[in-house]
Amino acid sequence: MTPLLTREEVHARLQEIFPDGAPNRAYLTRMLAASTVFVALYIDAVEGSGTYLGPKHVYRMTDEQAARTDALDRASYATGVLRTGSQITGRRWYQDNTREPIRDETLREGLVAIGAVTERTDLATTSSKPRYALKAGFAALFDPDLAGEVLQTRIAAWQAEALNKGALARLAIVRRGAGVSADQVLVTFPNGETRRMKPGPSSEITKAVVEVFAPAFLADPAVLFLSESGNKVVARDDELARSIGLTIQADRNLPDTILVDLGPTHPLLVFVEVVATDGPISERRKEALEALVTETGFPAEHVAFVTAFLDRSAGPFKKTVDSLAWGSYAWFAAEPERLVVFSQASGGLRGRP
Repeated sequence: MTPLLTREEVHARLQEIFPDGAPNRAYLTRMLAASTVFVALYIDAVEGSGTYLGPKHVYRMTDEQAARTDALDRASYATGVLRTGSQITGRRWYQDNTREPIRDETLREGLVAIGAVTERTDLATTSSKPRYALKAGFAALFDPDLAGEVLQTRIAAWQAEALNKGALARLAIVRRGAGVSADQVLVTFPNGETRRMKPGPSSEITKAVVEVFAPAFLADPAVLFLSESGNKVVARDDELARSIGLTIQADRNLPDTILVDLGPTHPLLVFVEVVATDGPISERRKEALEALVTETGFPAEHVAFVTAFLDRSAGPFKKTVDSLAWGSYAWFAAEPERLVVFSQASGGLRGRP
């Protein structure tokens, strides 16, 4: 049978296999996922072995049983736990009502969806028989002898082979955005002009807002204002602002970026806050920006508010999502084609595609 890491070691390794940016990362890296992978390895539910895992294997496992690692004990648990009335020594890890989260979230929406687990197709959907097995390449990543650069090389090879292009692209974007570079970040505006910003996650997200978000969601985008930490104004276009009836002043209430869509009959003003750690467009922030616009005489109905994050599976979004203002939007650099709308409206910005 497959050599075993402890459940805690499996949990730690899952964080490396599925870093920030992995789709459904919460389902793939929590302790319930570690328990599922550990038990699959424990009973040798690995592709090609002929043994399959069911949720019952996971929620009936105990610390005492997990400590019995010889082949006979492991094989006996694999079959014995499925029998009605079977008794397992020790306090079980989970109760019976954990069946659905194991099956639906950890397995079907998590490990199966991302290509780490295979599911039998010859069983009726109502069958209670075990149907899941770790794919061989994924199971091999939990070899206790793997460590250091060798482990990282194996993980990278598995990701390249198992993950789809979209998932790989998302991982690459998040890694680049979260990385710390000594080089300045070069931002190219829609009109071809360029600006250099200080290196860091905020600048990487800002670059994505200008170069990716703006052309994707605005018909004829332009940059009115762009700032960075420690340098409130990196770029401003007062002439363009005046042409649409807006006066820009370096004010503490100004957001990180102000975009304008010149495509509609009446231009659309887009206030964008970049969140690498904190500071989304909250209700209070939205009201302050609306007041700022009203003072300049720009129609409030032609203004949109966007909070830009690196990735929705990472901490900054989870930390601030409760405070995002209704009537605003959230955009993620790791999933650039998507836009989250915090209102009952449909479509893109103010109904635009």
